[in-house]
Amino acid sequence: MAEAGPSDKECRSTPENDARLVNLAQISRTFGEALPVESWHPPFCGEIDMRIARDGTWFYQGSRIERPALVMLFSRLLRKDGERYVLVTPAECAGIQVDDVPFFAAEFEVIEGPLGQSLAFRTNAGDEVIAGSDHPLRFETGEANGLVPYLHVRGGLWARLTRALTVDLIAYGSTQEIDGERMFGIASAGAFFPIAAAREFE
Repeated sequence: MAEAGPSDKECRSTPENDARLVNLAQISRTFGEALPVESWHPPFCGEIDMRIARDGTWFYQGSRIERPALVMLFSRLLRKDGERYVLVTPAECAGIQVDDVPFFAAEFEVIEGPLGQSLAFRTNAGDEVIAGSDHPLRFETGEANGLVPYLHVRGGLWARLTRALTVDLIAYGSTQEIDGERMFGIASAGAFFPIAAAREFE
């Protein structure tokens, strides 16, 4: 994550900072579900003591944010600027720490249609996303060479699939020939996302 520059205003734990969080939540409620965060370009005010852990848990000043509704409110204000994650409003933006990616996907359903199967995911922040060309899947190797899938949610924001969901997802895999090689991967909404050579899954 990018460090705050020397001209950045300090935004650590202060009464003013706490009031700023309340204001962020109020703005999110005012605008509703769809927030045009990509079109807002306010000045950067520094870092807030907020962190999203690898498992998707949000913390403020080291304490877990227990209310799911509050997490959803803040998630609508989240944006990625370069390597920095920020909460942004029309008036200001503040950086937060994200250990891996901001969201996780814990459930999905398979929808059959003219393009074959489409995989519809739901994230812990309430986003409903159909994997496809606009919302690709990518696959990385995690600890002990385990497979870690990620789903693009919006902007520069991704969701990691839970281990249990990954097992379920693989059951819907198929093979396609890509550049002369049979690849095993996941098809959704007319797109195909290769994981590895098919021989590795045989």
